[in-house]
Amino acid sequence: MSSPSTAQHPLSTDEPIDVLMEHEDEARDIVSDDIPSMLSVPTMRSRRVSVSAESIQPSLNRSQREYIVHPKTDDQKQRITAAIANNFLFKSLDDDQVVHVINAMAEKKISNSTTVIEQGAEGDFYYIVESGTFDCFIKQGEQTNKVTSYGPGGGFGELALMYNAPRAATIIATSEAVLWALDRITFRSILMDSTARKRRMYEQFLSEVPILRSLKTYERHKIADALEPVQFDDQEVVMREGDVGQNFYLIEDGEAIFYKAAEDGTQNEVNRSSKGDYFGELALLHDNPRAATVVACGRLKCVTLGKKAFTRLLGPVMDILKRNSENYHAILREASKTVD
Repeated sequence: MSSPSTAQHPLSTDEPIDVLMEHEDEARDIVSDDIPSMLSVPTMRSRRVSVSAESIQPSLNRSQREYIVHPKTDDQKQRITAAIANNFLFKSLDDDQVVHVINAMAEKKISNSTTVIEQGAEGDFYYIVESGTFDCFIKQGEQTNKVTSYGPGGGFGELALMYNAPRAATIIATSEAVLWALDRITFRSILMDSTARKRRMYEQFLSEVPILRSLKTYERHKIADALEPVQFDDQEVVMREGDVGQNFYLIEDGEAIFYKAAEDGTQNEVNRSSKGDYFGELALLHDNPRAATVVACGRLKCVTLGKKAFTRLLGPVMDILKRNSENYHAILREASKTVD
């Protein structure tokens, strides 16, 4: 199979993301053994509020078809997507979670002058304005002040998705309106189910990596929780032949193509990998140069972990390999024949 010329080939693009990951690893020193909380609750110093605990256990058998789906037009979905795009609660969601969140939003028709949210009341819904207008008021002592207004594309009440604390403001409709509403239980269920599902998937992926085969169950949990999602666009370079390796990758979705440079400088395709495959794992053992260039074929979704992060969590990989003498010698033989 012939390869594109160097001038047109993606391998001639800018530096791959692999060389940038080391700096991010420095900031992560602690990873919990448990499934991490997806939401950080802000500190409220001005007053103490009652926050009720809710037990939300991830489903082991839930399929995508079992999530609530409220029909919407493509235009409505696009408007909701735009409305949540810059909201801090939704920025970390992956594509599947965003789809579930949008599908779960229910339409609410609101009459003019209706109080949608009342300050001090407990709430469990987040709202996005489809049409109409709303005013926001905050009462301080005996004085009530209008602080902002909302129109189509605006959203309010998002803190209710984090906990059932009293509402911080009153929202009143100033026209006939339509809202999209998302409740806290559905939102957190989507996050918890997705997190649990991905953790199981990552652990299965990790169990197939020879270099990590000696990990104990709790150690595999730690690594699964520490994996960082990363996405690559079509033709984007993941890692380049000759660069020093710092990270290894597991493919969550998509396809990666491997190239090796010939003596005349042309790039020859030598392998392809897809969901469940891994590459770059020998970067956890040594700092030798990468033996191939990896390029995304279409959109590529991976999870990755660097050598320094691995060592902080579990210690040197060599120590883990030595637990299993046969596996240890097999990996050393492989490492002596090829570099990543």
